[in-house]
Amino acid sequence: MDQKILSLAAEKTADKLQEFLQTLREGDLTNLLQNQAVKGKVAGALLRAIFKGSPCSEEAGTLRRRKIYTCCIQLVESGDLQKEIASEIIGLLMLEAHHFPGPLLVELANEFISAVREGSLVNGKSLELLPIILTALATKKENLAYGKGVLSGEECKKQLINTLCSGRWDQQYVIQLTSMFKDVPLTAEEVEFVVEKALSMFSKMNLQEIPPLVYQLLVLSSKGSRKSVLEGIIAFFSALDKQHNEEQSGDELLDVVTVPSGELRHVEGTIILHIVFAIKLDYELGRELVKHLKVGQQGDSNNNLSPFSIALLLSVTRIQRFQDQVLDLLKTSVVKSFKDLQLLQGSKFLQNLVPHRSYVSTMILEVVKNSVHSWDHVTQGLVELGFILMDSYGPKKVLDGKTIETSPSLSRMPNQHACKLGANILLETFKIHEMIRQEILEQVLNRVVTRASSPISHFLDLLSNIVMYAPLVLQSCSSKVTEAFDYLSFLPLQTVQRLLKAVQPLLKVSMSMRDCLILVLRKAMFANQLDARKSAVAGFLLLLKNFKVLGSLSSSQCSQSLSVSQVHVDVHSHYNSVANETFCLEIMDSLRRCLSQQADVRLMLYEGFYDVLRRNSQLANSVMQTLLSQLKQFYEPKPDLLPPLKLEACILTQGDKISLQEPLDYLLCCIQHCLAWYKNTVIPLQQGEEEEEEEEAFYEDLDDILESITNRMIKSELEDFELDKSADFSQSTSIGIKNNICAFLVMGVCEVLIEYNFSISSFSKNRFEDILSLFMCYKKLSDILNEKAGKAKTKMANKTSDSLLSMKFVSSLLTALFRVLLWRYTSIPTSVEESGKKEKGKSISLLCLEGLQKIFSAVQQFYQPKIQQFLRALDVTDKEGEEREDADVSVTQRTAFQIRQFQRSLLNLLSSQEEDFNSKEALLLVTVLTSLSKLLEPSSPQFVQMLSWTSKICKENSREDALFCKSLMNLLFSLHVSYKSPVILLRDLSQDIHGHLGDIDQDVEVEKTNHFAIVNLRTAAPTVCLLVLSQAEKVLEEVDWLITKLKGQVSQETLSVSPGVSELRRNSKKYGKAGEAVWFSSDPPVLFFHFLRTE
Repeated sequence: MDQKILSLAAEKTADKLQEFLQTLREGDLTNLLQNQAVKGKVAGALLRAIFKGSPCSEEAGTLRRRKIYTCCIQLVESGDLQKEIASEIIGLLMLEAHHFPGPLLVELANEFISAVREGSLVNGKSLELLPIILTALATKKENLAYGKGVLSGEECKKQLINTLCSGRWDQQYVIQLTSMFKDVPLTAEEVEFVVEKALSMFSKMNLQEIPPLVYQLLVLSSKGSRKSVLEGIIAFFSALDKQHNEEQSGDELLDVVTVPSGELRHVEGTIILHIVFAIKLDYELGRELVKHLKVGQQGDSNNNLSPFSIALLLSVTRIQRFQDQVLDLLKTSVVKSFKDLQLLQGSKFLQNLVPHRSYVSTMILEVVKNSVHSWDHVTQGLVELGFILMDSYGPKKVLDGKTIETSPSLSRMPNQHACKLGANILLETFKIHEMIRQEILEQVLNRVVTRASSPISHFLDLLSNIVMYAPLVLQSCSSKVTEAFDYLSFLPLQTVQRLLKAVQPLLKVSMSMRDCLILVLRKAMFANQLDARKSAVAGFLLLLKNFKVLGSLSSSQCSQSLSVSQVHVDVHSHYNSVANETFCLEIMDSLRRCLSQQADVRLMLYEGFYDVLRRNSQLANSVMQTLLSQLKQFYEPKPDLLPPLKLEACILTQGDKISLQEPLDYLLCCIQHCLAWYKNTVIPLQQGEEEEEEEEAFYEDLDDILESITNRMIKSELEDFELDKSADFSQSTSIGIKNNICAFLVMGVCEVLIEYNFSISSFSKNRFEDILSLFMCYKKLSDILNEKAGKAKTKMANKTSDSLLSMKFVSSLLTALFRVLLWRYTSIPTSVEESGKKEKGKSISLLCLEGLQKIFSAVQQFYQPKIQQFLRALDVTDKEGEEREDADVSVTQRTAFQIRQFQRSLLNLLSSQEEDFNSKEALLLVTVLTSLSKLLEPSSPQFVQMLSWTSKICKENSREDALFCKSLMNLLFSLHVSYKSPVILLRDLSQDIHGHLGDIDQDVEVEKTNHFAIVNLRTAAPTVCLLVLSQAEKVLEEVDWLITKLKGQVSQETLSVSPGVSELRRNSKKYGKAGEAVWFSSDPPVLFFHFLRTE
């Protein structure tokens, strides 16, 4: 039969073939085709012959074709055919599909849709035919019956696609079904149907199947719905990341059901590469991505950004067209996130409404961590973002050329956080990705060298952290470091010191780098520029500190521990200690030559020798011998001769120019510290060992000299130095300049001798008398200088020399003094203090209180981690036996105890008459209370008590002192905003202000209120009024921020504040507590602005 059909088909006309096919029974043709195809015979020729004899112009031919199509589709799906034969059959069916009339095309399409929905497909090969059927159907112009109505071919196609996408898709055919739509002409609405269906299948598919599906979606997005595709992909993986992180941080038992991190990151990396590749081919897709993620800038950026979307953006930076706008978007998002955090931290009102969430900075660092899973495509973007953040938000230079230094309390500002984040990104990327290390190091060093005139401390800190992490690894990049050494002579001294300190671990593992540095330093030692010679001294001192000679004390034996870098890297065993000794002695010879140079160079040497001894104790003899020889040039050996020092020799006169040549006070200071260190550290360890007589005499000589200088300085009068009141101290004459230099030298020597005698005093009465005598000498000279400078009204009036007293000595005095201050102020009221005991117009009690205030502020600002220890030390009732119980006492409880003492003092002061009120003392007390209140936990009863007490003080006490009022109101506001919204407080204050000042309309009678007695006619304006306005502005800023956030959550267009408030009010229940808060918070500001309509 098959041969008959083939022979008839070979004829020119198909009449006989049509007649023969009509004679066959219904199942003969399909059985024949099935047998031929299964046996692997040439079914294609037979199929072409059947189609030739079954023209669609005749109804019988159309129906025969319809049955053949159904038979072929079943054959292909059965899996019984060879791959080549199945492909040939599908190809022929595709070619002939457009001949079908519309109704039969609809039937065929419905068969496919039913098979997909019922899951009856076996291998899905026949699905290749469906896009051809849908395309052919779309070309039919006639009306077709569909369901209960009549539709055009295009409308039928739309309904079929809708039906297909609304039904069930088997997981294994999702990719194939999505792929086939790229060959179908689709409207925007139809593309949206398909995209939504494919995206909804993500959660039902295996993780490894998602990348190919994403690829097909990206191909399909060229037809439209780019935004939906990107949003869906980003939303899915953002949610998956969040779920994965929660499971990882939760119960360990969940790990068995969690997707392995490695698998998830590799899948995400593949998808990101697919998207980047698609953007390269379709820039509109990239524009849609940036636009989608920029929407978060107007609302809540954390809603749109996630670790996955950030990694995607960083990968897109490899496309030049999008690089700048993507990096700018990330930079803006980082700063906005930190600003939001700052706003939240300062407002209890917002903290109660906004749940805890991840911030962009955390997400970026998570991307860095995830990039270990072969995410090479994000590393370049990470490096660029890190440097952009550091360049944009690093420390800035002020007008006088100095860097703006931020204290720890101010370091929480958004810009500082952003700069720190940039450094963390670069450091963590450096740790993970070896291929990018050289580029990071090169860029850091380039900025250090080329931006010498700008603040670069943040880059030096980063360099130090990089070197500490992997000094051995960085040997491969040593050429970059040695290139930087060539610029040392041209860099500021501070930069040189920090740069050399940062790279010093490298010097220990790289001999060539050390030799290169030594060569550079020796050249700099003889340079014409003073800064270059100072840099050389700094470099040599660093080498002396870090290349230990055999026998030097270990860090545990020294009075202070080594630097952090030494803890990480200690490879002295790589070098011969004898060679180190030779090397160090050569450096000492070079440094001795500095003692004939300018005072600044000598001063650097004196300031550095003490650190050298502590780190390299075997150099003690060499260092001390050098210092002793230098001191003898200016020391008067005759015991009866006054004064004991040759100050004339310390001054250089060149014509009319007078300058300091020898900083004798710093020389003595260096000797005193080195001698004290040697006595306390080295000598105890050498007890029982035989010492060379020469060495013993050596240290005895130094002691004898310092003792002799002390005795003769006490006996000396200012006239002996020619520095009495009659001396000339003007800056316009040579004699005046010389006398000023001598005066500062004498004052410095007195300070050094005070500390020296204190260190050897053992609390003896005679030594303390000597110390007081030296102090009186210092004070007399200081008073004369201040008096002369004040009369001359020169810049010298504000100039003070640096103190030479060490922090150890100052802290020893302050420890004793602080307890005395605290006891005296809290025990002896100012009112009963003896009259006449005043200093600079202040009573002793006031001086005590001022000292306390400065100490409390300093501890909070610079020693935050030690506050618990500080407060425990204040409790004089503590006993060692109770130490374990004290450990359970919180900072809040200890602070509350101290607060109560100062509250009593303020109440006593406020109970006095107005004329006896001490404004300065009251202001200091409020400042102390403000400092201490910051240590209270806002949720604690102690904090509530402090707020209630402050509010009561403001309500019951009326003082006309503007400064006191301002300070007390600031305390009230700071406490209030940490506990709850201050809007009711602002309203009450505004009513009081309105009542005192009246209305701008003189005919309006104002009801006078008295919520707060502190608001009176003298303080209402401008003091309290300005404070209320400032606080009101903050409240409105918070409400505006909250409205913007809510609008971002509901994806609304940005509206003006007023419509936004109205809408949120109408839907306050829908938006929960935040919506209700907007309703509540937007009324009081309106009211208090109404009350403030006064002139």
